[in-house]
Amino acid sequence: MAIYEPAEDSFLLQKYVKEYALGRVLDMGTGSGIQAFAAAASPRVREVLAADIDKEVIEQLRQKIAKEKIAAKKIRVLQSDLFEQIAGKFDTIIFNPPYLPQDSGIEDRTIYGGKKGWELAERFFSQAADYLTSQGKIFFLFSSLTNKEKIEEIISHQLFTFQELGRHKLAFEELYVYSVEKSSVLRDVERHGIEDVHYFTHGKRGDIFAGMLNRNTPIKTHIPEKQLVKVAIKVQRKESKAVERMANEAQWLQILNKEGIGPRFLFSGENYLVYEFVEGEYLENWIRKQTATRAIREALISLLEQCYRLDQLGISKEELHHPLKHIIIDSLLQPVLLDFERTKETKKPQNVTQCIEYLCRLEKLLREKKILFDKKQLRATAKIYKASLSSANAEEAFHSLLACFD
Repeated sequence: MAIYEPAEDSFLLQKYVKEYALGRVLDMGTGSGIQAFAAAASPRVREVLAADIDKEVIEQLRQKIAKEKIAAKKIRVLQSDLFEQIAGKFDTIIFNPPYLPQDSGIEDRTIYGGKKGWELAERFFSQAADYLTSQGKIFFLFSSLTNKEKIEEIISHQLFTFQELGRHKLAFEELYVYSVEKSSVLRDVERHGIEDVHYFTHGKRGDIFAGMLNRNTPIKTHIPEKQLVKVAIKVQRKESKAVERMANEAQWLQILNKEGIGPRFLFSGENYLVYEFVEGEYLENWIRKQTATRAIREALISLLEQCYRLDQLGISKEELHHPLKHIIIDSLLQPVLLDFERTKETKKPQNVTQCIEYLCRLEKLLREKKILFDKKQLRATAKIYKASLSSANAEEAFHSLLACFD
């Protein structure tokens, strides 16, 4: 395989490597070694690991390094497919990947980054956090032909932040060099023992990331020792104006967990919170797939019982009138309420009545599963329950509601 010879992209990146590289350096996909040599020449750099997937490239680079005194002292080379053979953490990671979209019928991994050009970068960033020190930086080069918006999405979805250091206009493309580092949220959750953090889904006001709480977590939880636990990290999006709602959810989760409501809260920080990940399916999807009528009925009764407890506590969850993504049926076939951002104390809670109205809208689906009820009667009973909520008859009215599902 031919080595990718330095070109405009290499020289653009080299400029910033010379200026910013420090500490322990990883030159990923080193090729000709231009970035490794530039880093090694800096007095701020302690050592350099130059890695490449191609064995021939590695052998040629070893011969080249042996001829230079400074490089021979600082640079070590290693054959590796991205981080496959890499160990330890680095203060600086340099990556000038193949970034062009694949041309049909042509194989050349020195220039093609995948079918759309960004796939290799996506693989890289999905693993990079585990090899970057808390304050470390990644110097990353890509092209406008790679899809700039997609690259920025890939970086953000790994809880990294980025800034553009420079760009260079060519005839048919524009080159960019980004400085990429861990966000304050990523640094914080890693300090709490969470690793393997990755994007999971997009919420209304925040993004959800998944991660693993490791065996030596320094935080106090009720999770058994020596157990690796999947967690959800809910992060406030920059464009969201409801900053106080993340803190509100953290506060209410701690209160409601004592009542057996909501996912298990672990800890929170500025603009984020962490709770135990709930494995399961959204209620409606689960009902569609479920064949056991009894299991569905028991789940619905458990859901209503949680809503009743909220009503008794004088707490309004606010999301139960349209809870498509706010109720998950977990592996134990129990409903778990999610998203408490808008939760508040109130004299007139409507959790049960909102949930009843939602179930009335599911009447057709529930009828198919042999969950039969008279919608008119159910609504009338819910009205009686609402009127008696603050009286001693509330429990009796609630049980009349449950009886509608028998």
